[in-house]
Amino acid sequence: MSIDELLAAAANGSVRATGRLLSLVESPRRDDVLAALGSGSAARVVGITGPPGAGKSTTVGALVGAYRANGVRVAVLAVDPSSPYSGGALLGDRIRMAAHINDPDVLIRSVAARGHLGGLAAAVPAAITLLSALAYDLVILETVGVGQSEIEIAAVADPTVVILNPGAGDAVQAAKAGLLEVADIVVVNKADRDGADQTVRDLRAETAVPILKLVAARGEGIDELRGAVEEHHRGDNPARRTARARAQILSLAQSLLRTHPELDRLAEAVADGTADAYRAADRLIGRTNPEGR
Repeated sequence: MSIDELLAAAANGSVRATGRLLSLVESPRRDDVLAALGSGSAARVVGITGPPGAGKSTTVGALVGAYRANGVRVAVLAVDPSSPYSGGALLGDRIRMAAHINDPDVLIRSVAARGHLGGLAAAVPAAITLLSALAYDLVILETVGVGQSEIEIAAVADPTVVILNPGAGDAVQAAKAGLLEVADIVVVNKADRDGADQTVRDLRAETAVPILKLVAARGEGIDELRGAVEEHHRGDNPARRTARARAQILSLAQSLLRTHPELDRLAEAVADGTADAYRAADRLIGRTNPEGR
C-alpha cells in the first residue's frame, strides 16, 4: 500500500496500517510520511519515567483507564533502551496496559531507543506528529529512566512525570541520576509501604515540583495525578513551548552529529595531536572558515 492508502486505512481504524506507518517514520522514509500528513492540532504528550520496578507500566495502565473514561483517545509509546521494537516481547512486561489492547481508541506501541534513523530523539517526535494526524488526543511516553532517553523525552513531553518507590534512598538516587532535573511532577508509587512519608520529605528537600503519593495497583491517587497533569498543561505558555522546541532541536542536532561522516576522522586528528578539539568541533558544525580559523 502507498503512504496515502496507509493513512486512509489508519484513519478508518486499521491498527495494522497505523503500525506500518509508525515503522515507516522510524525508517529512512520518515520524511515521506511526514510530508503526506495534513495540518491539525497536536496531541498532548505526557512523559512517564523512573527506575525499573517503580510501577511505571501499572501507573500508565491506570492513567489510560482514567482518560478513556472521559472519552480521550490515547496512544502509548513504550520506550525500550535496547530491544528492537515489537508488539509482543516488551508488552509482556506491561500486563496492566494489556487490559486496553482490545480498545480501538487505545494504541500501544513499543519503540526501541536503538536502531532508528537518528535515534530516539528523531523517532519519537515523528511518531507523535503521525499520531496527532490520526486524531489521538493524548500520547503517553514511558521510558526506563536510565539515561539519554529522559533528556530526549523531556524535550517533547509536557509534563514529565517521574515515578519512584518508598525507601531505599530512592529520592537521593534519583537526584544523583539526574531524574529529578527533568521532572515536572514526582510520584511516590506503592505509597502504602513503610517509608513513603519519609521519601516524600526527602524529595521535598531535593525538588520544588509537585509530589504525589500513589498506589497504582489499586488505582488510588490516579485522579489526583491526572489533575496534576491537567493543571500543569493549563500553565503552558509560548515561552515554555519555545523552550521545549529549543531542547528538541538541540537533541535532534546531537543525534545527527553523532553520525556525521567527519566525526571519526576529526576524532583521530585530535587523538594523534594534529588538531585540537576546539577547532574540530567548529569544523563539525561548519563554523571553520576557508583558512581554518
